[in-house]
Amino acid sequence: MIAIVDYGSGNIQAVKNIYDRLNIKSYFANCPDQLTDATKIVLPGVGSFDQAMAQLEASGMKDKLNDLVLNKNIPILGVCVGMQLMAESSEEGTGQGLGWFDAKVRLIDSSNIIHKPKLPHMGWNSVTISSNHLILDGIDLDKGFYFLHSYYFDANHSEDVLLNATYGDTFNCAIRKGNIFGFQFHPEKSHSNGIKIFENFAGI
Repeated sequence: MIAIVDYGSGNIQAVKNIYDRLNIKSYFANCPDQLTDATKIVLPGVGSFDQAMAQLEASGMKDKLNDLVLNKNIPILGVCVGMQLMAESSEEGTGQGLGWFDAKVRLIDSSNIIHKPKLPHMGWNSVTISSNHLILDGIDLDKGFYFLHSYYFDANHSEDVLLNATYGDTFNCAIRKGNIFGFQFHPEKSHSNGIKIFENFAGI
């Protein structure tokens, strides 16, 4: 059963709707005990880094997630700010992240961006593969995914990077370390590509 973490940040209903259409069982978890029986976890997130981290801590689920993900190796998929929380810290705030990756979240350098407004990076963007994995099976790289963000995940180890995208500069937009996956784009807004990501994750 896939638990969708409900800590007050992220479009959880859109994720649930996709899994319902795929006939894959999922449920909302808003307290630590509701995560206990999860076989997989989706961690969404919108808004600012510090606010999302504070909401996660206030929910009481941070320690439970650390146990399930780091000790019990339960697969987890972070989306947008949910992915960014997996880093050590962010230039967007002063708080500490989950620290699951040796990485920092940085503000996109807008100096090489022609379009206005330069930030946020909003809309569809193609992606390139850095490291292949079955979670990417059936993905149309040219079609890409829908993005909405001003900060990006900067991984210190190339082996942790699955996908890159370019907006002004090239940045990491999908990461993976063992059972931990993160996507900067919004799969729930990315039509067939996004649905495939969620389906592939369920099959891992």
